[in-house]
Amino acid sequence: MTDKTMTADEVVARLTSGMTLGIGGWGSRRKPMSLVRALLRSGIDDLTLVSYGGPDVGMLVAAGRVRRLVTAFVTLDSVPLEPHYRAARERGDLELTEVDEGMFMWGLRAAANRLPFLPVRAGLGSDVMRVDPELRTVTSPYDDGETFVAMPALRLDAALVHVNRADRLGNGQYLGPDPYFDDLFCAAADRAYVSCERLVDTAELTKAAPPQSLLLKRLDVTGVVEAPGGAHFTSCAPDHGRDEDFQKLYASTPWEDFSARFLAGDEQAYRSAVRGWREEQAG
Repeated sequence: MTDKTMTADEVVARLTSGMTLGIGGWGSRRKPMSLVRALLRSGIDDLTLVSYGGPDVGMLVAAGRVRRLVTAFVTLDSVPLEPHYRAARERGDLELTEVDEGMFMWGLRAAANRLPFLPVRAGLGSDVMRVDPELRTVTSPYDDGETFVAMPALRLDAALVHVNRADRLGNGQYLGPDPYFDDLFCAAADRAYVSCERLVDTAELTKAAPPQSLLLKRLDVTGVVEAPGGAHFTSCAPDHGRDEDFQKLYASTPWEDFSARFLAGDEQAYRSAVRGWREEQAG
């Protein structure tokens, strides 16, 4: 059995410009933000980003690291439209492939199964086909003759996800209300890197939670990073909720000012800057 533990910077050292990068989580929930911050400290750019988007997309787009985005939405949940993403779209700073949420899932599932596409009803009768003229339909070869959208595989060079618990082998566990699609992101990727709130022994993974909470299989995971609070400022229930006050600050602050204050140093500097901001608010 291989010990797959590494640091966030070691993960980013394995990524390169021009990659297709998938980021797990959903909106402003259980995003691998410590890995995103490490990515922002690097010089990696020209990315194709695949995400049910939240502040991961907003930060990377605002920093000019994204050439193309594949998404179903980009939201902060309590803030309906991610403001830095919206500003980038209004400026025309990136290419956008926007699909239905279900189509997105089937694109990941196709990639996970190493298929070129999967047929799906989602998208039929909507403007998705008009907005993305590259999408094709396929007709069932059976007697029904039904027409489906042929959702292309969302094949990933690498994936970044965050879970509640993981072991050193790469098994990952979620403890919150929703697995989202982190397992599909990992299975759809050539390499998958998992950050976790707490690293535990393998036996602990099933002590306090049912086996079905074991979302990620070690065979799909390349590296594991222990990152307590690594999803901040997004939620990672039940370990912590979303930091709504800090999210409001992020959403209302010009990107240059926010990045200069909170993202100029390493992860410890980020945490210190957040603490300093809290003290200012309390004092």
